[in-house]
Amino acid sequence: MQIREYSLPSGWYPRDSEAVTGFLKDFPQDKASVSSIAIAPHAGWYYCGHIAARAVSALQGDAQTIAVLGGHLPSNYPALFAMEDAVKTPFGNIPIDKELRSSLMQKFEDNPDDFLISEDKARDNTIEVLLPMVRYYFPQSELLWLRLPAHINSFKAGQILYRTAKELNRKINVLASTDLTHYGQNYGFSPQGKGEKALRWVREENDAKFIKAVESGDSVETLRCAEKDFSSCSAGAVLGAMGFAAMQQKTLKLLEYGTSADVDGKVVPDSFVGYAAFGERG
Repeated sequence: MQIREYSLPSGWYPRDSEAVTGFLKDFPQDKASVSSIAIAPHAGWYYCGHIAARAVSALQGDAQTIAVLGGHLPSNYPALFAMEDAVKTPFGNIPIDKELRSSLMQKFEDNPDDFLISEDKARDNTIEVLLPMVRYYFPQSELLWLRLPAHINSFKAGQILYRTAKELNRKINVLASTDLTHYGQNYGFSPQGKGEKALRWVREENDAKFIKAVESGDSVETLRCAEKDFSSCSAGAVLGAMGFAAMQQKTLKLLEYGTSADVDGKVVPDSFVGYAAFGERG
């Protein structure tokens, strides 16, 4: 059996199962939830773990497979699949749903004008950092690991994922992964200077526009915000979740919002990042 090992340093999330449990015990899963779609941030748990847990814990508990959609891919990149048999977590290995993966890859290959596919061999946080939560809340579920490019066709990918799961009679949850505005000198993006003015602009304008686009179900505007306003680092993952939601005639709603500046203290740091949790609109 081929296992996908950890690629991130331990500071991103706890490597010990007891530490993960201690962190997540304050976020009990809603056993009555019928939500099959969520969006979570993917920075280190110190900064946004509580927001990510808000999203993951909102998903329905009886899914056979959790499709985790990551990003960090430019528009011209292929969709990237983990091709291992399982993925390592502090709670043991999560088996990959190889039947769903194979069927979805074939669907993408049948549409070469819309999709390219490849194996994900990169060291990347957008999926890995969420997997301890996935294993904690869904210990019996399998995993689909898929990273999608920031291209409008990723919305179609979410629709194809929905149809493929239906064909296989597979009950799945979709968990997409993105952080929002990366602001400040560390990221080369400071249109509003520094301090409280900058933080307010990120909160009330830049991130707010992206959140509004996601909640409206407008995939074109969502991608525009990500590309022109630099308000999402993984728009492809978000578009995939929106496509999946559209197939159910559903949209997403904001569950929680924050920034890394909230964690760092009273003084607004020169650089900070926005985070949001979305769940299915009831």
